[in-house]
Amino acid sequence: MRKLGAPSEIGRLTAPIAALFDAAWQRMHWWIGAMAVLYLLSGITIVRADEVAVILRWGRLVGDTPGLQQHGSGLLFSFPRPIDRVIRVPIRHISEISVTTLDSSYATSVFDPVSVGYALTGDQNIVQVKMMARYRVRDPAEWAFYGPKSEDVLRVEISAAMVRSLGEMGVDRVLSDGRRELVAAATRRAQAGLDAAHSGLEISSLELTRLAPPAALASDFDAVQSAFIGAETAKKDAQAYAETAVPGAQSYADSSVQAARADSAAAISLARGNSEAFLALAKQYKTNAAVVRERLYRDAVEKAIGGAGAIRWIPPPIGGTYHGLRISIGPIGSRSRSLGDPDEGGDR
Repeated sequence: MRKLGAPSEIGRLTAPIAALFDAAWQRMHWWIGAMAVLYLLSGITIVRADEVAVILRWGRLVGDTPGLQQHGSGLLFSFPRPIDRVIRVPIRHISEISVTTLDSSYATSVFDPVSVGYALTGDQNIVQVKMMARYRVRDPAEWAFYGPKSEDVLRVEISAAMVRSLGEMGVDRVLSDGRRELVAAATRRAQAGLDAAHSGLEISSLELTRLAPPAALASDFDAVQSAFIGAETAKKDAQAYAETAVPGAQSYADSSVQAARADSAAAISLARGNSEAFLALAKQYKTNAAVVRERLYRDAVEKAIGGAGAIRWIPPPIGGTYHGLRISIGPIGSRSRSLGDPDEGGDR
């Protein structure tokens, strides 16, 4: 039997180890204290001038308001890990990211919509878009605690916003003078999506580095564009011709109307003059019919022979009379004429 108070076999085996640990403790206990102090000091964080810091204590955000949650530049004292976790947020730094979700990294002769990124315009045309987004952290608390990985959520929101914005515009407008409006609409929608996701990010700018149809469809697209340009050219030529022909036709119509009005006024004036002359003649005829008949007869004769040559009135021969009027017409151009004396027996 083992005597009472005698060391056991295990005790004899572990005695050297216990003595070693006891000697180590006697010599190194101050090192443990130094390590504890260093552990406590590990909670001190230096926040730079372009940063703010937020503290997560046991996974919960410290502070009830944004002012208490965000800590400015300088020394920040917190509990060491795993109690506290200090996240420094570069609020003044502008980061950039390339968004190629709607583009293809290589050119192929066949367009495969399953493996190649693309978007549809409002008139059902296919385009590919490559973008460069610049952003910064606007809300450090949301970015550190609520938001998912910044680059992932940024790509998703910008791609979704661009697809929706392209669907509201035609391809001709997108590829010509509508790019600024397209970028503005996509930026506005992407920022709304980032705010709804509590990402804490703000888009500073969005740039289209490539906006074109797929390489496999480029030739067809160029043919359509050429046809469209030809149609627009013909339309502009027709408009230019119309701008010249219409005023000319209008001017001709106006001059024709004015001439017709002038002819109408002249005809009416002539008719009124003739009517007044006839009425005056009729009044004179009622007063002295013989004189009026004689005057009308003479006027008619003069009018009838007014364009003839020389006219002579030949008196009747001696001892006899002529019955009727005798007229001799001389060469054309001579305007003289002679009339016989009725008292000498000549008949008119």
